[in-house]
Amino acid sequence: MTTRPSLTERRKAETEREIARHAAALFSAHGAAGVTAEGIAKAAGVSLRTFYRYFRTKEEAVTPLLTGGVHQWLADLAAAPARLSVTEALERAVRSALAPEGPHAAFQAEALESTRGLLRAVPGDPALRSVWLRVHAETEEALVPVLERLVRPGTDPLELRMTAAAANAAMRIAMETWATTQAEPGDPERGPAAIAVRCLRGLTAGLRTPRA
Repeated sequence: MTTRPSLTERRKAETEREIARHAAALFSAHGAAGVTAEGIAKAAGVSLRTFYRYFRTKEEAVTPLLTGGVHQWLADLAAAPARLSVTEALERAVRSALAPEGPHAAFQAEALESTRGLLRAVPGDPALRSVWLRVHAETEEALVPVLERLVRPGTDPLELRMTAAAANAAMRIAMETWATTQAEPGDPERGPAAIAVRCLRGLTAGLRTPRA
């Protein structure tokens, strides 16, 4: 059983997400050099003291925006139906995370657009790029135990690590590539999900991770 977060924890998480949304919007509009922690705090409606209670730097303020999608992706992968192969399970989770549909489609599309705007500011700021790469490094580590529960017992640990690295790289490359385009999130050919699946198939070709 999982413990439901307390009211204080839920409020803290919502405050973090609100700050992250405004930080991403400001970075997208003005570039990293044109944004300050004070500006982010003002836009989010919090004091500078509150801002620094949650984040050490202005760049770190975007972390909740990036990790929110990661958590959902990992949860979808963990819940993949047993009939799917590991590759099919990964593709299903990728499409769920990056192709907005269903009752939460509007929210997903908004988050993807915020991330796209943010990624356009990343090349101009080493600290912002460091946050982006750190999130993906942590994602790769988190993928390994999820995959372990999907694959057949005795699967080569190196194959697991390579699969996690390939899946993580597919997501990162897809988002970075899509960010340079004007394609809609749900575009079946140029959207982030389509690019990620293409990357995933290429990067996992030849890997041996049989489903349990």
